[in-house]
Amino acid sequence: MCGIVGYIGVKPADYIILNALKKLEYRGYDSAGISLLTAQGNIYTEKEKGKIVNLESLIFEKNKKISSYCGIGHTRWATHGEPSMINAHPHTDCAENISVVHNGIIENYTQLKKELIEKGHSFKSETDTEVVPHILEDYLKETDDILEAVNNTIEKLEGAYALAIILSGQEPVIIGVRKGSPLVMGVGDKDYFLASDIPAFLEYTNNVIFLDDNEIVILKKFSYDIYRKNEKITKQINKIKWDAAQAQKSGYKHYMLKEIYEQPEAVKNTILDKVNFTKKEINFENFDESIISLLKECSNITITACGTSWHAGLIGKFLIESLTDVTVEVDYASELRYREKFIKPNSLLIAVSQSGETADTLEVIKKYKKLNAKVLSICNVLGSSIPRESNYTIYTHAGPEISVASTKAFTTQVTVFLLLALYIARKRNSVNNEDFENYIEIMKNLPALLENTINATANMDKIAPELSKYSNYLYLGRGINYPVALEGALKLKEISYIHAEGYPGGEMKHGPLALIDENFPSVILLPKDSLYEKMFGNLNEIKSRRGKVVLFTSDSNIYDNLNDYADYIFKIPDCDKFFQPIVYVIPLQLLSYYIADFKGCDIDQPRNLAKSVTVE
Repeated sequence: MCGIVGYIGVKPADYIILNALKKLEYRGYDSAGISLLTAQGNIYTEKEKGKIVNLESLIFEKNKKISSYCGIGHTRWATHGEPSMINAHPHTDCAENISVVHNGIIENYTQLKKELIEKGHSFKSETDTEVVPHILEDYLKETDDILEAVNNTIEKLEGAYALAIILSGQEPVIIGVRKGSPLVMGVGDKDYFLASDIPAFLEYTNNVIFLDDNEIVILKKFSYDIYRKNEKITKQINKIKWDAAQAQKSGYKHYMLKEIYEQPEAVKNTILDKVNFTKKEINFENFDESIISLLKECSNITITACGTSWHAGLIGKFLIESLTDVTVEVDYASELRYREKFIKPNSLLIAVSQSGETADTLEVIKKYKKLNAKVLSICNVLGSSIPRESNYTIYTHAGPEISVASTKAFTTQVTVFLLLALYIARKRNSVNNEDFENYIEIMKNLPALLENTINATANMDKIAPELSKYSNYLYLGRGINYPVALEGALKLKEISYIHAEGYPGGEMKHGPLALIDENFPSVILLPKDSLYEKMFGNLNEIKSRRGKVVLFTSDSNIYDNLNDYADYIFKIPDCDKFFQPIVYVIPLQLLSYYIADFKGCDIDQPRNLAKSVTVE
């Protein structure tokens, strides 16, 4: 959840680190801090509750002349100890010669803290992190070998963690450690970076090294070494294709709005490297005969994910089961990881995560692999933990998604599920040539269809003042669009703080109908499909009880008198039912955005939430 930054090089470290921390604000945080190694070899630390701008003002007000080219920084999302200046990172040892920032949870910190206090150590905070510099302090009294001391320290830690450490009184170095929490390294011309995520340093370099679990990196002024335990290793430098501009707002008021408008391009990029439109073929880059054989023979697929990715998984279930004879289960990763599970032979786990670092999803993958199941991941971030733990990966190519509320990750995940369902259907001969080629042709035109959808709902901001008055919303969809209703309700909750529920239309009479009155609006998805008449019945039920209705319906709707049933009507371009979730979710994203914007909410960084949930 937290954001880690480290920098060593030839530029002013305070500016670099503060700028990098701002690029990680999307991860969610309640406080921020920085430690700089000064030219005199001392550690200077400042911490502050609240936004990074508060920390920035404090640093420049107190120390305008500080000279440092090495330091670490942190944005904290509280897990142990309330949000406060004292609990903010970095944390130091007794002598304040060691400074540490940390992402993750030290599960055995209570026992470690007790042992350290008995040895005479003094603690300032309530955090689990503070045990780390004190343990390292003890080991550095026994040896001058930093690597040995760090290895001994992490041997005592249980849990998940990414660490960045600086030490006073010697040549400037930054030590980075990863186990179970994300940590990447940036390689510049004359400088090096550590961070929880690539956007932190993308402005300075697109050369990235992905650190794996149990690896330690020691960054020096003009060199670096990477170790696994005591063994020095060599790792590949990856060139990231994103540029810094992609991770900026580009003139949009919020990242979320920018990312909504980027969806046609994101979907196009996701399709292009998987579909040969000339040959009418779908191919996935790293699929070998083993996975192809499994997809031909498997009788059961389990999809696991969290949040928005779970909604994409529900649509994936509908697509795969509609196009093939495979049975699909969809499970929250946070539940599946703790449940006893019998794995049938020829089963496949599909794990879905935008960041590739979602802690619960990662643990499910490890659990299934121990049971000898094959794992296919759908992910957006190249080289992140989940793809590395998986047997196979399909990348979504959505580009960086900065806003906490996910938009283009969802549409690209659903696009991948549609491609995968068609691929499996082709391998199992459950879809004929004519239908398959027709789907490929629709896929070719999908980006343009999304552009038309955005244009059709461009005036949605006009209804936001009226719709922002209500405290509760009901979202209704049927069939493949029921998960879209869930996703629309989630978006409204996340960014506007308005309570919303998504429901299948067929369940209206089983409870939700009791809530309907003139102060309880409903958002209804009414595409032209086989369930159209059923859904129109729901619309009728709501309007007869004086419920206010926001209706999203097909451009060629068969009823002319919809104004009698809905207060606000938006016509969405017609499309095949399998493509409807990708199309219909965009207006729901925009509806949530404009309501939240009118209310003045912090859209990109909603309260209490973080972009990547990398701890339980």
